[in-house]
Amino acid sequence: MNEMTIDATVENIIKVTSFVEQELEALDCPMKAQMQIAVAIDELFGNIAHYAYNPDVGPATVRVEVIENPLAVVITFIDNGVQYDPLARNDPDTALSAEEREIGGLGIYMVKKSMDEITYVYQDGQNILRIKKNI
Repeated sequence: MNEMTIDATVENIIKVTSFVEQELEALDCPMKAQMQIAVAIDELFGNIAHYAYNPDVGPATVRVEVIENPLAVVITFIDNGVQYDPLARNDPDTALSAEEREIGGLGIYMVKKSMDEITYVYQDGQNILRIKKNI
């Protein structure tokens, strides 16, 4: 398991993505899965950066774990910001046009559809969101 703690800012999304990509490359992770994970990082870390500590900046920890049998990667996002469960929101109705849909929710919906598992808990004053992608 490897982890990094970094200020939750939009500018740091690229650093988090690079950190995770190094781990994925060591696993010979297929490019499609790498791209799906990169989109998930952009959405999830971006949400932390925008909303967890707003208007201030606070730390976020990103943890990467490899699981065997079957081979998978688990990425955990931890912050001490405002409690928020993105999984509690209803999925957007993708049958509606963009103009007819409510604003928001499409990014987390894409993450839910592209990952094999996603969980959220609020524990000890921390938001803990985990995504799992089978390799």
